[in-house]
Amino acid sequence: MAKQIQAIRGMNDFLPEQTPVWQVVEAKLRQVVASYGYSEIRMPIVEMTNLFQRAIGEVTDVVEKEMYTFSDRNGDSLTLRPEGTAGCVRACIEHGLVYNQERRLWYIGPMFRHERPQKGRYRQFHQFGVEVFGLKGPDIDAELIMLTARLWRELGISDFVTLQLNTLGSSDERAAYRDALIAYLEHHKDALDEDSQRRMYSNPLRVLDSKNERVQEILKNAPKLSDYFGEETQAHFTGLKSLLEMAGISFEVNERLVRGLDYYNYTVFEWVTDSLGAQGTVCGGGRYDGLVEQLGGQATPAVGFAMGLERLTLMLETLEKVNNIPATVDAYICMSGEGALTHGLLLAEKLRADCPDLRVMTHCGGGNFKKQMKRADKVQARFALILGETEINDNKVTIKFLQGQAEQQTVSYDELLPLLG
Repeated sequence: MAKQIQAIRGMNDFLPEQTPVWQVVEAKLRQVVASYGYSEIRMPIVEMTNLFQRAIGEVTDVVEKEMYTFSDRNGDSLTLRPEGTAGCVRACIEHGLVYNQERRLWYIGPMFRHERPQKGRYRQFHQFGVEVFGLKGPDIDAELIMLTARLWRELGISDFVTLQLNTLGSSDERAAYRDALIAYLEHHKDALDEDSQRRMYSNPLRVLDSKNERVQEILKNAPKLSDYFGEETQAHFTGLKSLLEMAGISFEVNERLVRGLDYYNYTVFEWVTDSLGAQGTVCGGGRYDGLVEQLGGQATPAVGFAMGLERLTLMLETLEKVNNIPATVDAYICMSGEGALTHGLLLAEKLRADCPDLRVMTHCGGGNFKKQMKRADKVQARFALILGETEINDNKVTIKFLQGQAEQQTVSYDELLPLLG
């Protein structure tokens, strides 16, 4: 017997029993962004490798250790996208979407990182992202955070997430702070863990985000990035905090919040939860005003966020917020007798034409009524529509209510439609 082929580790199937939760979440996401006037963009899964090297930063964990990179038959180095922002910026530059224009975009789809698979983190994962181009004030930063807060309300998890907020200042301010931080860390180099020693010169701000308790103890006396901020940075951050306070959105300022990618500046934020154990970040984002120019476009202010859908659906399931998902079938058509199959198939087609939102399944494969009713129960149909010889001869349909206490009725087609509402 041939060896059974299995899915690649960390790249999972989502079975029919699981996908309804995803459909609920995705529908909410689309509904919320539509209510803010945002437009969808769809980018390729594969991009040129240097796009991510230039955008994310060559000394980040993503580029150094996690990307799925390969050479195609032409010898070009290609990479499965590890995140969505770089590809979105590339598409906007290539198609002239952001030159002297304002754009508010969203996308959804799979991303790929070669990490150790664990609950809520996989090698193929799905992200929902929003990117805004052409607006530089704190008002659009606030709107994106308000948008995410509205989504949490729609999903019923507002009480289980906390907003952490920080500003990274301008690139010049970060450069000055970077030098001061490196000088401080050099005095404590022997006490740093291996990961922090590796990052100390290549990406020192990431040391601030270390999970090592000893490193965090050392950092208590480190210079603060906020000490290097000028008036513009302070005004932007103060404006953002004021807008969030007026909107009734609570937040915690976390000066150690730096995010993992090089392109961020000014505002950075994360929504975190303690409902998922170690994997606490539900959504993260911030401002990246230099990225469009860095990738070959005109200087364009930009801000965005992304959220992992595996982690979000896991949170909803953990908190039991997805128990009332509608059944996948409304009406299940059961048939018996000569000509019943033809009548059943035609009835189903007529219902689909007259009631586009009605989900109709026709029994196929034969079997008695008992077997057919078991199947209707199994798919959790709301109604069984029964066609036997009597119904066919009288040009009627029997409707059996499978949920609730209503009594079975035999009715004409016109009488049937209101009962299916």
